[in-house]
Amino acid sequence: MPDSLYLSLWFPDFSGPAMLPHMFALLQQFPFSAQRPGVTYAAVQPVSWNEASVLERRFSPGITPEEAVVVAADLIHDDYAYVFDAYWDLWTPDESGHEWLLIPSLVKLIVQGEEFDDGAYQETGHIDVDFGLDSLFVQENIELTEETQLKIRDNVSKLVEFTKKAETNTRATSRRLWSESEESLPQKLIARLQKAQ
Repeated sequence: MPDSLYLSLWFPDFSGPAMLPHMFALLQQFPFSAQRPGVTYAAVQPVSWNEASVLERRFSPGITPEEAVVVAADLIHDDYAYVFDAYWDLWTPDESGHEWLLIPSLVKLIVQGEEFDDGAYQETGHIDVDFGLDSLFVQENIELTEETQLKIRDNVSKLVEFTKKAETNTRATSRRLWSESEESLPQKLIARLQKAQ
């Protein structure tokens, strides 16, 4: 069963304006979609997820990481969160499951001040990247052919590469790739491959 997949990152200094360089560094590492490049949405959320956003903007075409950080820069507070939507291209099967297409897939990058939502960052990270459902990386309902394995491997490689870059090029002190279920993505992939053999 598909689960949402997340990457959480923690930093040694993340108060006030110190959030901005980390936010910018992460956006710079993101492999934007060739078909839907740039940041397509930005929102600023005060105090908790129960409050109304103080700012929401959609961008078509998408804006650069520099422009996205400028949108948030005037509203930097330790009890705010900042949401950026971006797309990356992942291999996705068509409805028949036989033809694979590179399709833009939504990723939400959520930056949380340390006082936002009663310190939610402690569990989900100063920056929490929501990749959407892990089915894009496992494809449990598609027959496991050589081509399917290549496409899954390509998607997983893109995920691993971004995760590594996000950790090393943002000076994160720790990271965690996780999902809402007990089963991790590597466990799901191993189980998937064992079923096929």
